[in-house]
Amino acid sequence: MIEVLAEIAGSVFKVEKNVDEGVEAEDVLLILESMKMEIPVEAPIPGRILEIRVSEGDTVEEGQVLAVLAE
Repeated sequence: MIEVLAEIAGSVFKVEKNVDEGVEAEDVLLILESMKMEIPVEAPIPGRILEIRVSEGDTVEEGQVLAVLAE
């Protein structure tokens, strides 16, 4: 299992993928908004989404787990 972490603090602008969905490396999982900038959060590996731990509008801290992937 691979945890996808927030690289910056901000809010969840949009969730692009769903639980159980297959993804390729660099697919955008969700978009964070910080300081009026949109930052895509990408899958680090190809796999399947086991969990998405945030919802649109949630505030997140740097280092927070956003999603969990299975290889």
